[in-house]
Amino acid sequence: MSIIRFGIIGGGWRAEFYLRIAAALPERFQVHTILVRDEEKGLAIEAKWGIPTVRTIGQFMSRPESFDFAVLAVPRTAAPDMIRILAERHIPVLAETPPAADLEALSDLYRTLSEKAKVQVAEQYLYQPMHAARIQLARSGKLGDVSHVQVSAAHDYHGVSLIRQLLGIGFEQAVISGQRFSAPIVQGPGRQGDPRSEAKVQSEQRLVTLRFGDKLAVYDFTYDQYFSWIRRSRILVRGHKGEIVDTQLSYLQDFATPIHTELCRVDTGHNGNLEGYYHRGVMADGEWVYRNPAAPARLSDDEIAIATSLLKMGSYATDNGPSFYSLAEAAQDQYLALLMGQAAESGKTVTTERQVWMMEE
Repeated sequence: MSIIRFGIIGGGWRAEFYLRIAAALPERFQVHTILVRDEEKGLAIEAKWGIPTVRTIGQFMSRPESFDFAVLAVPRTAAPDMIRILAERHIPVLAETPPAADLEALSDLYRTLSEKAKVQVAEQYLYQPMHAARIQLARSGKLGDVSHVQVSAAHDYHGVSLIRQLLGIGFEQAVISGQRFSAPIVQGPGRQGDPRSEAKVQSEQRLVTLRFGDKLAVYDFTYDQYFSWIRRSRILVRGHKGEIVDTQLSYLQDFATPIHTELCRVDTGHNGNLEGYYHRGVMADGEWVYRNPAAPARLSDDEIAIATSLLKMGSYATDNGPSFYSLAEAAQDQYLALLMGQAAESGKTVTTERQVWMMEE
């Protein structure tokens, strides 16, 4: 297996995920160059990670043959122009989510890109181990025809992505209603670490329903769930032959034989196990429903998911592998997320309209 070489544009919190993954899997990934406009920040990255940095896009693109693709980890307002610049130089792009900030920018980006542009989006939630296991089961037929999901696990476009993957939804019309609710919560940890003292803050919750014809989704999320010790994520997937509730799987083997089982994580390194500490996969009903493609690297679930995107991008960019999360898919996620916000803020029901990227349907 050849090493996948990529450059990174951006030096923020999200870019560090890619650096940690490459450091954990040096036999599979190599970061060639990082574009960071701030010199002090760039020098700090070089000192910490031992990877060269540059200050301009011209410097970054001076030797495109030296890497397989570019990872774009910049603000959503800057992403469209950068995607276009890279695409014009025939550099494959793996863009962080979302690829644009609003509907106008999404439409302009999609309309102005060449059909030959090799652009994919790093939507990682569908590749997180337990989510990937649920999606596999939803598609397996074991639950029957899936018609209802409830997702309380990720914000905005990430939550929409999970909804569409679990329901098997493409670009179908959606009717969206929602509301916003605020309530107090004791502040928990965040990106900067654990809380240093007790403080009560306001937690904003969005509760939204999305109806896709005869399929219904409920989105329910508060940002505290990403770090909070007391706000857990929840998933419900229902089909006519069974359902998944978080990690509980129930289905009918036949009309008179119910089966109840658990989605079980298989993690090594526990209780004296000497394989090392890493995630191997997820089993259900005596079968593997997910295997970790980044094993045996010691990565978090989100890092495993991003590593999966990098592996898929390596195949897409260098071996003409299949599209795995196209710009059209990402645009649809962001479009639905924008409408969810509109519905929750206004309290009014909104309906999707046909957009330029839906021609991929």
